[in-house]
Amino acid sequence: MLGLLRSRMGWLAITPIVPVLVWATMSRAPADAPAMRLEASIAARTLKVIENGKVVKTYRVAVGQPSNPTPRGSFRTGQIIWNPWWRPPNAWWARGKKAQPPGDPDNPIQGVKIFFKAPDYYIHGTNQPASIGRAASRGCLRMTESDAKNLARRIRKAGGSVPLRIS
Repeated sequence: MLGLLRSRMGWLAITPIVPVLVWATMSRAPADAPAMRLEASIAARTLKVIENGKVVKTYRVAVGQPSNPTPRGSFRTGQIIWNPWWRPPNAWWARGKKAQPPGDPDNPIQGVKIFFKAPDYYIHGTNQPASIGRAASRGCLRMTESDAKNLARRIRKAGGSVPLRIS
């Protein structure tokens, strides 16, 4: 009888703790959740930086044209190239175009490019800032040069590669 009473008393003693433990566990991000992630919305033409579950920055972006849509899905940012060259891809729309060195006003990739689906898709600064907020790219996410550099520094500080979801 005493053993049964002790086991019931023990259960009663920890019962108030259980809801507190459940709340504490649910209020934190899972241990394997990334400290930083990116979410891009094609419809809203925005890219959000989320750190520890909170949106800390929202950038306006240009997205792919209907004929060259931005891919949807889950990706991970990859290589970051500062002051990149632009080399025409092997595509119909680039025929006859010449490579452009870093910083050249005709270089459509200004400041930095951040790969997310190599080799053709990346986030980059643009020489056409008026295109931001429109469906104007060949599938990449375009940002102003200063925003792209800021984002690249954030990604580098977060370890160099972060999850990206595009919807």
